[in-house]
Amino acid sequence: MKNTLIIIGIILVFLILYFLQINFFNWFTIGGISPNLFVILLLFIGLFAGKRVAIPLGLVLGICLDFFISKKIGISGIMLGTVGALGGFLDKNFSKDSRMTIILMTVAVTFIYELGAYLLNYFIVSTTIEIIPFIKIVLIEILYNVILVIIFYPLLQKAGYYIEEAFREKKILTRYF
Repeated sequence: MKNTLIIIGIILVFLILYFLQINFFNWFTIGGISPNLFVILLLFIGLFAGKRVAIPLGLVLGICLDFFISKKIGISGIMLGTVGALGGFLDKNFSKDSRMTIILMTVAVTFIYELGAYLLNYFIVSTTIEIIPFIKIVLIEILYNVILVIIFYPLLQKAGYYIEEAFREKKILTRYF
């Protein structure tokens, strides 16, 4: 029951982030580029809830995002599912207690998301490859995402540990003497 309520809460947070992304951050762009709040959300879900929760949630939320925004269905779903998988992988290998580690994870995951979405658009739609505008977009989006993670890190960490407590299995170690 608790897990279901948390999933409903994550969906509500997704809807709030969607309206922030579409309305609020269209006013506060850097060079015409806004942050990708969904990458941050799925990274934290992957870090704190694990791959088993983050991958399906990323796929579903990404497809919903494609229905709302994009003309091509599936690209955001694939990439947000990948971000969830990366979050689960990074959780196993790095500490999520360090702000600097989280910042580096945000940089890496944002770059991988944008590169993957760009390549999928290239192969599916056959767009032309333009390296300089792509690098500009990625660098500004990484900067924007990092600034938001720095600002909201305490809130994200507190919510993340609450989610982790609900979704992670309790492993009891017994001693044998």
